[in-house]
Amino acid sequence: VQLQASGGGLVKAGDSLRLSCAASGRTFGNRIMAWFRQAPGKDRGFAAAIGRSGAVTRYADFVKGRFTISRDNAKNTVYLQMNSLEPEDTAIYYCAVDSFDGRVFPTTFIGGYELWGQGTQVTVSS
Repeated sequence: VQLQASGGGLVKAGDSLRLSCAASGRTFGNRIMAWFRQAPGKDRGFAAAIGRSGAVTRYADFVKGRFTISRDNAKNTVYLQMNSLEPEDTAIYYCAVDSFDGRVFPTTFIGGYELWGQGTQVTVSS
């Protein structure tokens, strides 16, 4: 069972990127999925999460309407559309799966997630 994140890259401020995280080995349609990020020298922190059906989402304050999380349960994949990127968004972005079946509202607590992907680097130049 693993998560494979992709879609990162080097972009300029104001550009967009779409991250993908594909799960393999089992399905996660019954689990909340999330994106976290870790900037150089900083702790890993919550970015966005999405409920099991996609109807519920939760975002960190820094997103400010720029990011959209979505999922395709048929493809066992979660996405993060990132628009209006800023240099401060430079980080490694990780996807993760909620530790529990059946949680309705996503937690921002890093300890609530398990099965982390390997991360994808996003670098935004000014």
